[in-house]
Amino acid sequence: MKTYPLKFKPIGKELIWGGHKLKNMLDKNFPADKKIGESWELVDLTNDKSEIINGELAGKTISEAMQKYPQQILGKQYTPPFGLLIKFIDAADVLSVQVHPDTETVKKLKTGSLKTECWYIIDAEPDACIYKGLKPGTTRQQFEKSIKDGSCANLLNKVAVKPGECHFLPAGTVHAIGAGLLIAEIQTPSDTTYRVFDWNRLQNGKPRQLHIEQALESIHFRQNPDELTVASSGRLVDCKYFKVDKIIAKSKTASKIAGGILKVIMIIKGNGQMTSADSQPVDFAKGETILLPAEFSGEIRFDSDTEYLLTVI
Repeated sequence: MKTYPLKFKPIGKELIWGGHKLKNMLDKNFPADKKIGESWELVDLTNDKSEIINGELAGKTISEAMQKYPQQILGKQYTPPFGLLIKFIDAADVLSVQVHPDTETVKKLKTGSLKTECWYIIDAEPDACIYKGLKPGTTRQQFEKSIKDGSCANLLNKVAVKPGECHFLPAGTVHAIGAGLLIAEIQTPSDTTYRVFDWNRLQNGKPRQLHIEQALESIHFRQNPDELTVASSGRLVDCKYFKVDKIIAKSKTASKIAGGILKVIMIIKGNGQMTSADSQPVDFAKGETILLPAEFSGEIRFDSDTEYLLTVI
C-alpha cells in the first residue's frame, strides 16, 4: 500500500447536554433536530471504531487498517486499541461532575481503563467556564458529604476559559465542562467515566446513573495543582501518553511533512491540501481529523489562514 493521509467518518453522540455547534460551526453532517454532544473523530474501542472514508482503505475500520499495515501506519506492531481517542465536544449545557480512573485505580476496582485528557477551547460563550480539580484541602470525607447534600460543585475549582486555551486533565482529576463551550478533546483510548453529580437533571423522567463509590476511589484528593497545566501556544501538552502542539499557518504557505512517526491533525480553522510524490492529494478543511501514517511524507499547503492541533504518541 502507498501510504496517504487517512480521513474518517465522524460518529455523532446524542447527549442530554448537547447542542448544534458541531453541525453549524464545524460543518458536521449531523441531524439538525438532534442534540449532538460529541463527534468521535478517531476511535478504536470495542463498540466504536472509526471508518476510513478516503483512498484505498475506504470502508475499513482503523483497527482493520492497522492490523493489515501496522508498520506503514504505526511504524510498529499494532497492539489494540490505538493509543488515542479524538473528539469534538459541544456543551450547550453543563456536563456532569465526573472523574476518570488512573492505572492504579483500574487495578484496584478491576474494571475500566485509564483516561487522561486535554481540552482545547475552540469557542466560548460569555462567562463560560470549566470545573477543574478540587479546592485545596478538600478531603474525601468533605467531598462525599457534599455529594449527598448536592453542594459538591462548591468544592471544585471554577475556571473561566477563552478560545485558544488548552487545559490538561490527568486521570484522577474531578471535573466538568461548563455550558457554552465548543472543545477539541484529545485523550487516551477509554470511555470510563464515573459520574458523581448531574445538577439534579432528569433524562426520560429519571436521574442519570451515578457512580459515587468508583468516583471516590478514583479522585486524587491530594493532587498537585501544577499538574493541571494551561497553554495557548506551541507545545500544549507533554505527558507520557501523548504530546500536542498548536500550529498556526498563513494562507498560501506550505510546510514539509516528515515521515517516521504517526501524527494526528485536528483542523480548528482553515483549509488546504496534503500532497506527496506517491499518492493522490488529500484536501482538508475546518472540523476534520486526519491521521498521517508513519511512512507518509510530503507537503501540507494552506489555502487560507489555518490553525490545527498536531498530536503524536
